[in-house]
Amino acid sequence: MKSIPRRLAVLRGREFRLFFTGYAVSLSGSSMASVAVAFAVLDGGGGGSGLGLVMAARIVPIVLLLVLGGAAADRLGPRRVMLGSDALRCATQAATAALLFAGHGTVWALAALAALWGLGEAVFLPALDALLPRLVPAAELADANALTGIARNGAAVAGPALAGLLTATAGSGWVLLIDAASYAVGLTALARLRVPALPAGAGAGGPGLIAELRDGWGEFRTRRWLWVSVLQGCLFNLLVWAPFLVLGPVLARERLGGAGGWGAVMGAYGAGAVLGGLALLGRRTGRPLRATLAVTAGWALPSGALALGGPLPLVVLAAAGAGVTSIVSGTLFSTLVQRHVPPQALGRVGGYVTLGAFAFGPVGLALAGPLASAVGARTVLGWGAAWQLASCAAVLAVLGRREPGAAEAPRDVRTAPVPSGDGGRGPGAADR
Repeated sequence: MKSIPRRLAVLRGREFRLFFTGYAVSLSGSSMASVAVAFAVLDGGGGGSGLGLVMAARIVPIVLLLVLGGAAADRLGPRRVMLGSDALRCATQAATAALLFAGHGTVWALAALAALWGLGEAVFLPALDALLPRLVPAAELADANALTGIARNGAAVAGPALAGLLTATAGSGWVLLIDAASYAVGLTALARLRVPALPAGAGAGGPGLIAELRDGWGEFRTRRWLWVSVLQGCLFNLLVWAPFLVLGPVLARERLGGAGGWGAVMGAYGAGAVLGGLALLGRRTGRPLRATLAVTAGWALPSGALALGGPLPLVVLAAAGAGVTSIVSGTLFSTLVQRHVPPQALGRVGGYVTLGAFAFGPVGLALAGPLASAVGARTVLGWGAAWQLASCAAVLAVLGRREPGAAEAPRDVRTAPVPSGDGGRGPGAADR
């Protein structure tokens, strides 16, 4: 792999290159599925209420089961959990496609299958954070996280547009079948991975599930930089991002050209994330926590642009800036967690992090409309932008002077793969 540029050196490793290929293909299929499911519900007469039910059925299992998914990743090994997740989601999407082909895609049937998909997603997300440190050297973790972020955002830009075209010409069933096939590709890549064992004595441990969850919570709450950052993210989703997602389309319809204008805004967000990720590859910062906190100010840009009544080009530029913020802060924060949390607890800590960050998002989505009716959409968005700037300054004041301590120094948890083991449950066991 000598032809790989220096900034993409992380792809020279067989294990990460294999995983990344399967992951990117899987993301491409998933990014199309939501559009296909939405039109399947609407074309079947489910209306807005039916679509809301199916969307909720996808989200609720993720919120409820994230922490348990993290515990499963630590106990069974992240690769095994991700294999099960991809197998479940592949079967779910194939079954959804079959229902649509047969003309039996009722709202309740689609909601039941969406809930199964959400179950698979709930165990996959924390396992992903636990897997990456076992595939790449510690020095290349930031690049691995940046590449996965680029793949997510690139798929989010191209996938919905392609899904719309395929849904209109071939039907939702074919799009869901493509998604099932993409999960099969990801499943195959995971099956071929050789995941190194954890260092001796680094098993998940604990006499039972409750004890393991308690231990994971202890790893989370004893790191002030971690829980304060998650608290900031939780309030960001409640006060800034949820209102932006709800009220942005309302203001776009009024003065930014409607759906076309809003599509340009969200496309710019994804494009900004991709470009930011590419710029981040191969770069290192001596103070990653401070950089992670400082860049969160960029989340205020799109809400602020809408609140000020800016024209479409300004809002598009602001959304691109928020996209850069998304991938830079997400990459640096994920790398900090992976480097400074014990490898045997990464799944559980990842579950707590994701749950904490997104738990209040649905509340923000539900309250944005009523608040806008009471005080005006631009006022809600303006207060959200002001909050984000204030919270950025606050967390910098609280955390920005010190990076995670030497006791949490970066480590390389990879050791030589071994031919057999018990799935990561005992000292030195390989995750096969």
